[in-house]
Amino acid sequence: MKKSAAPEHATEHLPLISNRFVYMATAMVAFLALLSVAINLGGRKLGAEMALAGHSDSTQDFLVTIGQDHLRLAANTLRFETQRRDGPAERADLYLLWPEMSGYRSELRARFDDITQSGGLIFIQLSQSTMSRDMSGRVEPIYSHLFDGPAEKGLYGLTLHRLKSDAGYGNEVLLTAPRPGGPDFAVRCLLPAAGTPASSGDCQRDVHVGRDLSVLYRFSSSLLSDWAEIDDAVRRYVTARIDAEPQLPSNSPKIPEKPARNDSL
Repeated sequence: MKKSAAPEHATEHLPLISNRFVYMATAMVAFLALLSVAINLGGRKLGAEMALAGHSDSTQDFLVTIGQDHLRLAANTLRFETQRRDGPAERADLYLLWPEMSGYRSELRARFDDITQSGGLIFIQLSQSTMSRDMSGRVEPIYSHLFDGPAEKGLYGLTLHRLKSDAGYGNEVLLTAPRPGGPDFAVRCLLPAAGTPASSGDCQRDVHVGRDLSVLYRFSSSLLSDWAEIDDAVRRYVTARIDAEPQLPSNSPKIPEKPARNDSL
């Protein structure tokens, strides 16, 4: 026996799209709209961060305590984001344009990022001193015993001293020069071979500043003609940022002072 067909009026009024489908479609459209907004905002933020590539163009000062010294350092001079904060630190790493002695600015980004222009940067590392003598003070008691052969006349009023091959310095040389009223200038450099460009930090020197601060700075050997000006500028820059009477938060943690150690090479 055949079943009778459904009455015509039972099917002609069924909705083409169910209410459930409408709700799901509306929710999906709303979700996609919110996702689009989030991607747009996040993309802008990520794009800005990628454009800075770890740099900061903020001139906000941070009060950083290293050993017995308190320094006010601008965000755009600190190389690493993790160091852009107030409080105690074991070290601070700075980079500055030469000869301006200024930090990062977006309009000067190429001078920080372009390897062909990065020779115009001074890299500075601040840490608590662990040696009683800086590089100048180590020339006579330490470096002089490692000289290999007679001193050679160098450029820009400098004297070149080659170091023994087994001294652990590779092809580095020590350059010195007398300074009126003070100890001899001394800097170690890995001088480039003829026809090879200098790197951005193939010369390094350390000096003592403040109460207990070791200032190690690096610069390109292409700037050796400015050695005296660079040395004076680095000392002035760091000294000017030492805060003699800082207002430290009462709950700031303290880093134990490092015990003094014997001089090393």
